[in-house]
Amino acid sequence: MSMSNRARRMAQHHARHRADAELNLIPLIDILSVMVAFLLVYSTEVEVIQNTKGIEIPQSIAMATPKQSVVVMITKDDLFVQGERITSIKEIRAANTALIEPLREALKRPMLVGDIAEKDLASREITVMGDKSLPYDVLKKVMATCTDADYGKISLAVLQKEKPVPPGFKPA
Repeated sequence: MSMSNRARRMAQHHARHRADAELNLIPLIDILSVMVAFLLVYSTEVEVIQNTKGIEIPQSIAMATPKQSVVVMITKDDLFVQGERITSIKEIRAANTALIEPLREALKRPMLVGDIAEKDLASREITVMGDKSLPYDVLKKVMATCTDADYGKISLAVLQKEKPVPPGFKPA
């Protein structure tokens, strides 16, 4: 049984072009290496602070980044220390005291305090993450409690704001 002319032509065509059908991986490797370099450069500057569900962080133009510290997180409804729920905002506002006792007790726990000499107490750091809609009196109580629990440095977690362009600025 002989092959038709059309089938013969197709077979020759496929034989001729088989060599060109290889997949060239070089461009793909180039793209991946650029992406890896990009991610490495930009991921070193980002510090992830626990789960921030339910918190809209305010913005700031300050440049200094906080060091490793204990995290106090205040959502619209609850207060957490290192991710553990301590009390609710309603309870904080209902208790007519200058300090938040449940928070003070949580911050005094040995696992958070560790073996720190008295002279190092002032250098202990705490980061307060509060929703930007949080009432100031609650934030003030939280910060007063942190100070009372021997935390010398209190940082307020903020999103870095884009710098405004100075008037009369002309791009190069």
